[in-house]
Amino acid sequence: MSAAAPHPVARLAEEDTLSLAERAYRRLRDAIVQGALPSGSRISERSLAASLGISAQPVREALRRLEQDGMVVTLPRRGTVVADFGPERQAEMGRIRAALEGAAAALTAGRADAEALAALAAQLAAMREATAAGKPDLVSAANERFHGLIHEATGNVFLIRSLAALRAYDHFGRVRALNATPTELPRALEEHAGILAALQARDPDLAETRMRAHVLRSLEVGGLLPTTSTRNHAP
Repeated sequence: MSAAAPHPVARLAEEDTLSLAERAYRRLRDAIVQGALPSGSRISERSLAASLGISAQPVREALRRLEQDGMVVTLPRRGTVVADFGPERQAEMGRIRAALEGAAAALTAGRADAEALAALAAQLAAMREATAAGKPDLVSAANERFHGLIHEATGNVFLIRSLAALRAYDHFGRVRALNATPTELPRALEEHAGILAALQARDPDLAETRMRAHVLRSLEVGGLLPTTSTRNHAP
């Protein structure tokens, strides 16, 4: 049997401190988001292991997580392939995510305790620092944790699982938006500050409105939804 063709993913550095499975997961996730592994491309576990310079086991674990995230799928007679991340699919899932994120913000406004709000404030500070440094990758990571804290604060298992199932689309849209224009980093920071203020004010309606508007606008900036100049953004 001939060796599988190498995949276009960078070899992992030995000095990385994260587990091999976590490092492989992040590298493959980014390769999919950036288009190095396009929708529909077949994934070879053996080839990935060789490309990353690691054994097959952590790659297997990474692919399992990516399948849970919806980024890869296993098809009959085709094996594992990269899922469809086309514009139409992105728009559909983005609208669903906007609605769920809004619901999460509304629930958190009514349920978050002082500790949860303090954690969100600390995460916003991390976003502010990354924004000042002009580092989209750090902003994206802090942004993801901010939203994750809101999800956890809802205490609603169904909602948390539903949002987790959209994690891949969330990451894809966030990366596109934050890298779209130089003004997006401060704009996103401002919107997150507004969301936190609504949560601290215990205002479910305002928190939901601001969160939903934020997600939809980020999809527009990333080119995943048509721009709507008449969209009603909450103050």
